[in-house]
Amino acid sequence: MGRSTKLRDLIGAIKDKASLSKAALLSKPNTLSLHLSLLRATTHEPSIPPHDKHIAALLSFGNSSRATASAVIEALMDRLQNTHDASVAIKCLIAVHHIIRRGSFILQDQLSIYPSTGGRNYLKLSGFRDSSDPITWELSSWVRWYSCYLEHVLSTSRVLGFFLCSSLSTVNKDEEVDQVSALTNQQLIREIASLVDVIEETYKAPDSLHVHGDRLLSEVMNLVGDDYLSAINEVSLRINEFGERLRVLSFGESVELMCALKRLENCKERSSIQPHRKKASMETFWGLVSEMKDRVGKEYREDARMVMIGRRERACESARWGERVLKSSDSVRFGSGRLVSNRFAFSILESVES
Repeated sequence: MGRSTKLRDLIGAIKDKASLSKAALLSKPNTLSLHLSLLRATTHEPSIPPHDKHIAALLSFGNSSRATASAVIEALMDRLQNTHDASVAIKCLIAVHHIIRRGSFILQDQLSIYPSTGGRNYLKLSGFRDSSDPITWELSSWVRWYSCYLEHVLSTSRVLGFFLCSSLSTVNKDEEVDQVSALTNQQLIREIASLVDVIEETYKAPDSLHVHGDRLLSEVMNLVGDDYLSAINEVSLRINEFGERLRVLSFGESVELMCALKRLENCKERSSIQPHRKKASMETFWGLVSEMKDRVGKEYREDARMVMIGRRERACESARWGERVLKSSDSVRFGSGRLVSNRFAFSILESVES
């Protein structure tokens, strides 16, 4: 295993040098530095995450024109979708993750609209396989999961209207509360459900014997852990807002909110991804979820009871109305003396005429 790993590392180093030489020869002068920065940030070297200076160099191209930012995304996606090396693929995904977190507005905008044709699996890595050796085969499962996870983050960011965990999206607490309070019930429910999608996806990370000793995978989980905290904070904000609205929720909205809270509560014990440095905050969050679930459940049961009462009343009203509807076989009896005397007069007229 050690000999094959060394051979793979040697081949990877040769490929990196060849790629740099090829880029120097074939790249246009205005995109040469871009391609070189991308190659340095996504080397074949396994188990070592991209150096921060290489990521920073790549992100710096987002500070120029929209055309340059578009070229960065295009080059990064080409590298991601054409590689068969698991380490390169993970490093490309890490670069995408850093664009979401630290990229300029123009760079994030170009990422959000890629590709122009749209589609759910636009990172196109659900079938990724690197069968070079058992380790790369295992890393392949991380590539598939990480790409799916980032797709959920991007999808949720579209729902929220800003990039989750982005440094550009930070606003003070009062502004956040004002923005959330301006949303409709349906918008809040949709945002909570989408945030729960991200939280659920974090728990689907592959079980790996190498993650604790692998710096590359540790970098991935650190990034995901920060997203997790951001998602938790956004959910907390919206749950607190629903605490002020329970009395005005419709029956259907209560059902949708309850479903989202149950999904969220199911995540509580499913993984060790929850950051230990925030243990007290996490306990507070799960207490908030449990309390809101109980309150919604109480309102839900009350609404259900009122619905049943309403249905029974409508059923009784229908039955009483049915009793008042005349059938063709029913005889009609009048209690009016006026009508009785008229009937007597009619019989006298008949006798006279006869």
